[in-house]
Amino acid sequence: MPPHTPHAQPPGAQENKRALWSWAFYDWANSAFFTIILTFVFAQYFSVSVMQDEVAGTNAWGNIVGISGIFIAILAPILGAIADQSGRRKPWFISFTLLCVLSSAMLWTVTPHQDQFWNAALWVGLGTLGAEFAFIFYNSMLPDLASQQRTGRWSGWAWGLGYVGGVTSLVIALYGFIEADASLFNLDRDQAEHVRATFVLVAVWYLVFALPAFIFIPDRPSTGLGLAAATRAGFVQLKESIAHVRQYKDIVRFLIARMLYTDGLATIFTFGGVYAAGTFNMSPTEVLQFAIALNVTAGLGALGFAWIDDALGGRNTILMALVGLGSSALAIMLVDSATAFWAWGMILGIFVGPLQPASRSHLARVAPPHLQTQMFGLFAFSGKATAFAGPLLVGWVTAVTDSQRWGMSTILLFLLIGFLLMLTVPATETKELEDTV
Repeated sequence: MPPHTPHAQPPGAQENKRALWSWAFYDWANSAFFTIILTFVFAQYFSVSVMQDEVAGTNAWGNIVGISGIFIAILAPILGAIADQSGRRKPWFISFTLLCVLSSAMLWTVTPHQDQFWNAALWVGLGTLGAEFAFIFYNSMLPDLASQQRTGRWSGWAWGLGYVGGVTSLVIALYGFIEADASLFNLDRDQAEHVRATFVLVAVWYLVFALPAFIFIPDRPSTGLGLAAATRAGFVQLKESIAHVRQYKDIVRFLIARMLYTDGLATIFTFGGVYAAGTFNMSPTEVLQFAIALNVTAGLGALGFAWIDDALGGRNTILMALVGLGSSALAIMLVDSATAFWAWGMILGIFVGPLQPASRSHLARVAPPHLQTQMFGLFAFSGKATAFAGPLLVGWVTAVTDSQRWGMSTILLFLLIGFLLMLTVPATETKELEDTV
């Protein structure tokens, strides 16, 4: 097997700033899909207007997202291994991005009628696969673009741009279409065109802001293997990686730790609005305002901790973020006033921000270059494999104790175990910060 090299970017190599900023703005580009489609607008539209029953709609939405997650978890490492064998990553990256763009645009055809279930499920499912698979190849490009001393900065800046892009696209969707006078665009509110137009907005937003990444990010050279040969070689690579798993035991421990603390993080976002409404009697508008503010502080956290990541390493930044996240989450579960909930929620957002980019930068530093895309496929797997566990445990404990606070407290368990496992992961060696940006 090829020898392990600490980083794909050769020491002292000059960074291509245009390629790096193009790479970073891809986070801004795809954030509109996750914010508008998967979290705030389409998810609610599907439950209320398509299913016309919030309970049945929530259940159906959970099934769609869950089934998509299973496909992602199974296929992500395989696709990564195939891409490692074929050499080039941009054709995969561009193709999956365009799949998500097309799927987002096709959600315009989902009218507010119950017979639109399968139409909605098809396009949102394909869109989710496209966005998540594109992100595998996007993440794996980071070690080739950024020097090891600045990997944390670029990962944090990009993720921060993603939070800002998500909030910006959501504000445009809400006040430019949903709350705006529909006559401005001659939209039929009875057919929910003012809502459906936001799905087209996502497609245009994603495509336009992804174009610099398509154009300016360099690709690895092709190995000369065709798709069939690369597929066979990819499966062999996966088999060899499993057979030699002891060589990558530190990465395996990291991925298991990430699987656990990501479950906790995802559950916070899944149930945060429900907790705010149920425990503090916040209205839907107030919940949305809180969500926007949370994303703003998370973006600031991702940007601010980017330098800390380069100074201390991804592993240590993750540990700091988990301490802050766990402490603020505990405080949120103990306070009684909405004001205190808001205050601790904003602090929580600051520590939410760096957790994911630091995870990305850590793997970018330690993944063997010949297995980079496969490792980021496993990274995607670790984010989906047990995604059901957090929501399931919160729901079960809430039902048994008849208390949202006790149900939400289970999140702390995921964060704690993830923290303890991260303590066993060696810190990556980092060089002194450069003075220039």
